[in-house]
Amino acid sequence: MKATIAPALLALALLGAGHAGAAPQDIRLPAENVKLKPAKLPGYGIAMQKCAICHSADYVSYQPPGLTLAQWTAEMKKMQQAYGAPIDDGEVEQLGAYLAVAYGSAKIKDPEIVAIAQKAGKPAASEAAATTVDVQGLLAKNACLSCHGVTQKLVGPAYHEVATRYKGDAQAQAKLEASIRGGSSGKWGAVPMPPFASLKPEEVKALAAYVRQQ
Repeated sequence: MKATIAPALLALALLGAGHAGAAPQDIRLPAENVKLKPAKLPGYGIAMQKCAICHSADYVSYQPPGLTLAQWTAEMKKMQQAYGAPIDDGEVEQLGAYLAVAYGSAKIKDPEIVAIAQKAGKPAASEAAATTVDVQGLLAKNACLSCHGVTQKLVGPAYHEVATRYKGDAQAQAKLEASIRGGSSGKWGAVPMPPFASLKPEEVKALAAYVRQQ
């Protein structure tokens, strides 16, 4: 009995050893094909910019259909407070309005939706009076440092690596501004960078200049 079992065990052991020494498989995730529904609301730009940082667009389809403005806004509040999403109170309101129209029961001409959209177009007095751009504040608010380290590669390249690549390029500022505003794909690997279309021109300019200085 032992004479017949031992060779079988030896064969299994050798087979396992062969698998253990094999090179790891290269796993490639499928391309992101699901897109957010477009809408002429400020929240659409915010969703394109910030929601894609953490999850796929098809996450929205997992929610019950026909949610109201209040319900979608509550969901965004939960994302902000429970999950640490990089959105402020104004963006919570804007995202709730967009999602309620695009995926819920609200209509774009509803008085509540119109009021939220109009409110977004009026900067706060302190914001309008600001003369300088708080780059560190922008990096934190938009979760930039979740994907980029200053000197260390994370999800995306380190800022120092980007600065080195574009050093001496006369079009560096314009190229970086375009990547920040419109997003980019394929320049630094398979993971795309989402667009930050809701940033103001002076904010985009300041962020690009900051990256070039690293």
